[in-house]
Amino acid sequence: MRNFKTCPSCLSGQGRTPSNASHCRDRLCPGCVAKGRSYNPKGFVRSVRWQQTPGLEQQGSDRGSIHMFMWFRNVWMAVTTVLQGMYVTLLTMFKTYNRRTFTEVYEYPEVPLKVKPRYRGFHRFDLTTCIGCDKCAVACPVDCIYIEKEKSPVGKGFRLNSFVIDYTKCMFCALCVDPCPVDCIFMGSIHDLSCYSRDGCIVDYAKLPLEIAWGRATLNPTVVSESKVLHQPVWVKGEPSPFEFAGADH
Repeated sequence: MRNFKTCPSCLSGQGRTPSNASHCRDRLCPGCVAKGRSYNPKGFVRSVRWQQTPGLEQQGSDRGSIHMFMWFRNVWMAVTTVLQGMYVTLLTMFKTYNRRTFTEVYEYPEVPLKVKPRYRGFHRFDLTTCIGCDKCAVACPVDCIYIEKEKSPVGKGFRLNSFVIDYTKCMFCALCVDPCPVDCIFMGSIHDLSCYSRDGCIVDYAKLPLEIAWGRATLNPTVVSESKVLHQPVWVKGEPSPFEFAGADH
């Protein structure tokens, strides 16, 4: 039997010199044989030979090639995206020289501007549908909606005496439209409402003419000025238009 206590690989690892070095190859212990170790009798130095070494080297070379490919790919993407962005910028810049003027494209105010279907302009309000739940006023982030109501003498619910929107504070966010349970308020398509004072920007929808108060039409400066002289909401019967009296006097 072999004396594995004198394994030259193990002895050299312990700093000891094995005896009979010429026959040391035949005296490797099973542990060193399983690990693929060999012995160099000239220098009495243990050398380790791993069977997986070629595979590890191949994997290392593959990883290096992958990293190099990713580096070139990132450089290519960075350059191409910058060039694409500059192309769009230059294309837009040169288009300005072929663009017509605003008065050639639009005939405002003779012809109204076309707006998108979901454009958030001045509100349209249906006084006949509103139930006075105050949900729009609660949802308003700038507190520009003021509602005055009273208990309806007939049936359930409330009757509106005033529904005021202060457009000096409104930011047209449309947050008052979504919580309405009866869809009585929504955004219109009017974007120009001129007036001579800030009081003209405070609109009471309960005192507008019937076509406007019932949501059939949008705001205009004439009806806003007309609502300023009414003392009662339009649902009160017998409330005449002050402009008709002014015309009758003359």
